[in-house]
Amino acid sequence: MKKQSLIKGTMILGLATIFARFLGLFFRIPIQQLIGDEGMGYYQMSYPLYMTFVAIASGVPIAMSKLISEFNAKQDVHAVRSVLSQTLKIMIPLGFVASFLMLYFGKQIIDVLKWDVSSYNSFMVISLGPIFVCIMCTFKGYFQGMQNMNSTAVSQVLEQFGRVIFGVLFAYLLLPKGIAYAAAGAAFGTVAGGIVGSIYLVIKYFKVEKGVPKVKGKKERRITGMILDAALPISVGAAVGTIMSLIDSIIVPQRLLTAGFTSAESATLYGQFTGKAMTIQNVPLALSMALCASLVPIISEVYALHNRSELERRVNMVFKLSFVIGIPSFLGLFFLARPVMGLVFMGDIGGHEILKLLSITLPLIIITQTTTSVLQSCGKYMTPVYYLGVGCIFKVVITYFLVANPQFNIFGAIIGSIVGYAVTAMLNIIEVKKLLRVKISLNEIIIKPLFISLIMIIAVVFIYNNVYNYTMSNGISCILAVFVGVIIFGILAILFRVFTIEDVMGKLNRN
Repeated sequence: MKKQSLIKGTMILGLATIFARFLGLFFRIPIQQLIGDEGMGYYQMSYPLYMTFVAIASGVPIAMSKLISEFNAKQDVHAVRSVLSQTLKIMIPLGFVASFLMLYFGKQIIDVLKWDVSSYNSFMVISLGPIFVCIMCTFKGYFQGMQNMNSTAVSQVLEQFGRVIFGVLFAYLLLPKGIAYAAAGAAFGTVAGGIVGSIYLVIKYFKVEKGVPKVKGKKERRITGMILDAALPISVGAAVGTIMSLIDSIIVPQRLLTAGFTSAESATLYGQFTGKAMTIQNVPLALSMALCASLVPIISEVYALHNRSELERRVNMVFKLSFVIGIPSFLGLFFLARPVMGLVFMGDIGGHEILKLLSITLPLIIITQTTTSVLQSCGKYMTPVYYLGVGCIFKVVITYFLVANPQFNIFGAIIGSIVGYAVTAMLNIIEVKKLLRVKISLNEIIIKPLFISLIMIIAVVFIYNNVYNYTMSNGISCILAVFVGVIIFGILAILFRVFTIEDVMGKLNRN
């Protein structure tokens, strides 16, 4: 398979992920209309626990993609195949065990975490997901390790199509039985999407495999050990990151009750926070996740080859991409929180103030994710895990005390996230500079993206206000302002040479 540059791989996977996120938004619109903020709260209570498993499972494919990239650079075909086969032997049993535990101990888990009992049906349905997550993640890891993001990109789009179609369909069919059952129908969309994505990747792999010659070798035991040695700390690190969301699902609803809100009001606020504001926030984060998926094999390759000049270039590119994604995304959602919320949820602007404050976390989350991936690409698996743990401690303490205060309520959880990610990002950046000893150009990675982002947002707000005064349509005004903003940012990025043709095409990748 043909390798892709960091930017090209990120663009392919990022655009596909963003498209998938938009499909997810279309999923949320009818679901929101069907089950409302309260039903969304029931659905979202179990979702962070499911995503925690996804994060734990993701450690194996990330480690796998790193190993495949290194073996592929040495043209060791047998070792590449062995990595895939040994990973499947680890992941498939893991998926079955996780699903069994969630199904068998579902009531006990909900009781211990003190979730609303109405979330039980959603939890039972989503418990089937880990099996297919493990299959899908493994084959994604294979294609990412080969530095070709096309198959992963297509699988994400197909996965989201499955989620939208089946989730909306079953939510609608089960609505007569009540909101709790409709929320469970929506949860089934997640499982169905995993099935569709898994089937596509398996078929794609066998098509690609036909053109690869058969080579014999004996490296299974050594490879299994290498996968586990790398995967365990990566899994722990990924789990600590998603635990911030799990913390919210455990602490926030209960502390809102302490603050004086009713059970229904607590579920509604939590639904606005996770089901609406975080859903919109996840659209720009899709680019960050695509960047992380692209950079692990690309950074690990040059680090293994001790190519310091290329390593420095790629690390600077990673930081630049992080801020190019994070800064304009933060400014856009901060200044257009109300219009964007109204656009996405068809005039329902409940939670737009939550989205406005939540946007501050965007650049912090992105730089945390990318620096974690850089460190783990270079073999520093546990260090970012420790730093994420430190950030989580800040998050827990602040969330616990502020959410129970009626003046802060749900906003206390966001403040906790801001502080937690800021601490983690700062520690990660210091560690990257200390480990790699690379020169980081502040002008290129921060000042230029910030300058063109400020020009962009001024233009976007101006366009929105004037078009709205003329048309009195929030949808037209918001879409036009965002579209023009993207064009302005792209033009300024070219004029100020934020990226070059060589960066995009990857001509400098093989020095």
